[in-house]
Amino acid sequence: MANLSRVLSVLAAAALGALVAWLLLRPASFRQPDTAVVVEQMREVARLETLDVALYKKVVFTPEPQATDALWKDVLLWASYTLKNPHGRAIVFADAHLGFDFQRFDASHLHATGTRVDVLLPPMVVTVALRPGETEIIDSNLDSAQTAQLLEKARLAFEREVREDKRLKDKARQSAERSLRGLLLTLGFREVRFVETLPLGTAG
Repeated sequence: MANLSRVLSVLAAAALGALVAWLLLRPASFRQPDTAVVVEQMREVARLETLDVALYKKVVFTPEPQATDALWKDVLLWASYTLKNPHGRAIVFADAHLGFDFQRFDASHLHATGTRVDVLLPPMVVTVALRPGETEIIDSNLDSAQTAQLLEKARLAFEREVREDKRLKDKARQSAERSLRGLLLTLGFREVRFVETLPLGTAG
């Protein structure tokens, strides 16, 4: 009888232990957060994820400019046709900013299924700002208005150059994805996928 009691006690303890282990190890129930809240938090994180790149370029303009870079050809040709006997050199400095246009990001860019969420990033935005305090015009016969026009053309050339730089765009995308994935995982999602298209009829 004593042996039977001990066996029952052992079985009861084992059952209790199994119940406790199941309660502790069972997957926690997941309740999808409100989509509007997710969108707003993603916008806030994305605002901090702009890739900043410092740039500089030496621009040479002569009576017969020879462009070595197609992106800068219009800068040199502009000097040739605008000025009489144009001559001079300029070293132009600028800052480029690469990020995503999260003002256009809304619930239609998300698709959640259980603990998995697909994200369609908005278009990438590239802006370039010159650093006039560091830009140096050398041996120039440009007047102030012509100098301003030349610098604006240089800024646009910088912008085109950055837009065509796949390495920089990939770096900006990876940085944004890393931060947004971290946010979504803290909100309870277990799988975050960045996709090129979302399934039709599954927005929100």
